[in-house]
Amino acid sequence: MYRLDPRYPPAPQAHLTTGWRAVADRLPAAPATVAVDGPPTAPWDTLAGALSAADVRLVDVRTRYAAAGDIRGRTVGPRDTGDPYYCRLAQNPLDDLFDTLPRAPHGAVLTVVYGPGAALVEHDVLWYADVPKRRAEAAVAEGWGTNLGLPGEKGDLRRLFYVDWPMLDRHRDTLAPRIDAWLDVQDADRPVFLDGAGLRATLARLSHGPVRTRPYFNSTPWGGHWAQRELGFNPGARNSALGYELIAPEAGVLIGHGPEAQAEVPFQLLCVLHPEAVLGREVHARFGTSFPIRFDYLDTVGGGNLSIHCHPKEPYMRERFGWTYTQHETYYMTLGDETTRVFLGLREDADVGLFRKQVQEAAADGVRMDPADHVMTFPAEQGRLFMIPAGTPHASGAGNLVLEISATPYLYSLRFYDWLRPGSDGNPRPLPYGHGFANLETERRGERVERDLVQEPRTLRAAPGWREELLGALEEMFYEVRRFSLEAGAAADDDTRGRFHVLNVVEGDGVTIETAAGDRHALSFAETLTVPAAVGAYVLRAAGDRPVRVVKALVR
Repeated sequence: MYRLDPRYPPAPQAHLTTGWRAVADRLPAAPATVAVDGPPTAPWDTLAGALSAADVRLVDVRTRYAAAGDIRGRTVGPRDTGDPYYCRLAQNPLDDLFDTLPRAPHGAVLTVVYGPGAALVEHDVLWYADVPKRRAEAAVAEGWGTNLGLPGEKGDLRRLFYVDWPMLDRHRDTLAPRIDAWLDVQDADRPVFLDGAGLRATLARLSHGPVRTRPYFNSTPWGGHWAQRELGFNPGARNSALGYELIAPEAGVLIGHGPEAQAEVPFQLLCVLHPEAVLGREVHARFGTSFPIRFDYLDTVGGGNLSIHCHPKEPYMRERFGWTYTQHETYYMTLGDETTRVFLGLREDADVGLFRKQVQEAAADGVRMDPADHVMTFPAEQGRLFMIPAGTPHASGAGNLVLEISATPYLYSLRFYDWLRPGSDGNPRPLPYGHGFANLETERRGERVERDLVQEPRTLRAAPGWREELLGALEEMFYEVRRFSLEAGAAADDDTRGRFHVLNVVEGDGVTIETAAGDRHALSFAETLTVPAAVGAYVLRAAGDRPVRVVKALVR
């Protein structure tokens, strides 16, 4: 059965407790300074109110930030000010929020310095109060969230994605080895406290065994309803659209004893604290601490077509946006048939000039166009994999459930055409088609698209009861996609050989992953699992009385 809340117990020595009274009880005795850092969306005023009852002196670093105009000038380059869609990823340290760093008062008192950047103040104890990124995005989208360094202003999603998150992630990752406590404050009235040593001990254990991140689905104008009906996501929402199975910059791991006592910790901390164990030595050398593969769902069952779009080619991604690798993708059709379709690649006879003219008319004047006049379409057969290297125009059509297996950078969908569809605010959805045409792959067309990007499965290994196939690999893409097919009750052997694997059950009831170290992890239909490089040899054992198929991705 699909788990909405996969959870892992804390290390035996960990101290995990809930409630503001319990949090206040963990404050040190005076004299001492406690820095409580975290993102802007954390409930800082609630935290201050709760801790003030413990007879502490409070210092809110948000009142010490530099002027708003100065912060904007430091964090957004002049090249980005005219771009309404994207910014180059900010490289700033959090020091740039301040003209002069505040100082904690001295004396025989207990001082709590709190807010984004609090760790920059001299301190004796360091806590980190966190809210998952999905909550921050929702807060800004709903109009009450704020941006980093701009506490008195209405938040902006563009700034959140490209300025705030890169700055906050680097800051948090630097602090991770010395955090004395992790506070999950997504429920402002009931925080969860996990001591830092216990956090690190738990992550050390998780870095050597299979681990599943907490999934969720958002809603978008094109979204469908499969995940609502079949998995129980967002029952009251208008749809379930993009399913975050494993998108490392936003993914969280649940640590706790049950839903009433659990802390959500960023998956990224596993990669920061144990990069070679999780990623593998060669992958770590190539990608640093960035987990480079993501798994997500695109649910258009009962929904609409995705926008026709592409992703930046690598030089453009590096030079214009500042990310060190680019967004190659693949679509695996978990659900689809001969009547639904995937848009992929330029037609042999595509006229790029006419394509651009029609896109401009659609954006400026609302003139409808038929993307199939320029972009090829293919039947979205269940079990088919479509390769989508950067620059390739593509979209999933309505009626599909796509398992999107792709490179991690995911905030750069360069849309050409969105079916004249309004966004959630009723206004036309933005179309950054200038960026799209700057990256459009015009050489691979027609027959080359079908030959290169719609590959036939090739058997790599086989034994009685199972086989492993290569579904897709391209020289220009750094990862490949494979698939295990297991008969009921069969077991297939595998080995990470120093590189992490990501698995997803695409057909059947599921599998059990059994490692050489003795770990057992159940994986049900539609669930995604990371197998860290340190796991080494493991076995996939089919569950239930039906054949099972499991998709696997790994860095080549």
